[in-house]
Amino acid sequence: MSSVAESVNKRAIAGAFGRAAANYDVVAKLQQQTGEFLMQQVDGHPGKLVLDAGCGTGFFSHRWRQQGKQVIALDLASGMLDHARQQRVADYYLQGDIECLGLADGSVDICFSNLAVQWCDNLSSALKELYRVTRSGGLILFSTLAQGSLYELKQAWSAVDNYQHINHFLPQQTIKDACQGFRHRLISQVYRQQYPNILPLLASLKGIGATHLHCGRQQGLMTRGRLTALEQAYPRENKHLPLSYQVIFGVIYRD
Repeated sequence: MSSVAESVNKRAIAGAFGRAAANYDVVAKLQQQTGEFLMQQVDGHPGKLVLDAGCGTGFFSHRWRQQGKQVIALDLASGMLDHARQQRVADYYLQGDIECLGLADGSVDICFSNLAVQWCDNLSSALKELYRVTRSGGLILFSTLAQGSLYELKQAWSAVDNYQHINHFLPQQTIKDACQGFRHRLISQVYRQQYPNILPLLASLKGIGATHLHCGRQQGLMTRGRLTALEQAYPRENKHLPLSYQVIFGVIYRD
């Protein structure tokens, strides 16, 4: 595992996702939607060995095996990897960091990373590592959250206090810049979810392990009063609370 950068506390991130493992697939509807779309970008590629980088519970490791692929399941969180191993979703299991992969150059045919690289300290270094371990003629498929994700929640929190509650997500241009050295294509999509009130909305974030902030946890407990104030400040659509995710999908061709 790589050294921990000051801006990203990877141990805390791994812990948050590890604690979410048991119930992750129940609430991780966004991850399942984006992962299915990302798999469709393979477009008949014949590669047999897939690296599922940031595999989580192994939901998509299992999907890849259903397509006849051999799968290396890799995750930073030991709790997630343990869950994946118990489900027997992959052929190999590796605890590790996408920015410092413990794999040889050109050792896999397809790298697949669904909503994981936004937790990396440096997107460029993560993509370079995925490119390094992919064989010539292979594919690197990734999805990531971009700036604008969770903007409704950010807006509501700004009316309650001055703490930073929402993770910093990269602007789309920064993501484009990180891909400039590769032959690639990018797809941008917005996913929107709706909730009847604030509790299931917050639970959906906690359930996918996404409550950790890059800059550290906000100060102050979530009291009933703060929860009420947050819900009152939240923008509504048809009496529901919307939550938006700006998702960028990337396909990089390994030349």
